[in-house]
Amino acid sequence: MNGLVASLLFSLALTLAVEVTLAAVLRVRGWDLVLVGLINCVTNPIVNVLYNAAWLWWGRTPWIPYAVAAALEIAVLFGEALFFKKTLTFRRLGALRLSLLLNAASFAAGELIVLTRALIS
Repeated sequence: MNGLVASLLFSLALTLAVEVTLAAVLRVRGWDLVLVGLINCVTNPIVNVLYNAAWLWWGRTPWIPYAVAAALEIAVLFGEALFFKKTLTFRRLGALRLSLLLNAASFAAGELIVLTRALIS
């Protein structure tokens, strides 16, 4: 399997594991929990492909891919919040807070893995 495809699948699996689990802990239930997973199946691959493209295009200027990553994460935060507000019946935290918590947790998990890999190498 291609390294990029493997990386994208791993990223999606990690994101789904973290965000769906955290959503369940926060008492998101039923169809709402399925929708949390489905929106991540849309947003996660898009973000990761664009982030990898940014490294290919602007990797010699390392701050640019990080700026792209920040812009993508902010767009996902608000995009998912809007989707949650329009589709979920779960209202306990509000759509923006739910999106922020879920995305912060999965982002932190990903960064922890990157850090761990760097320390092991």
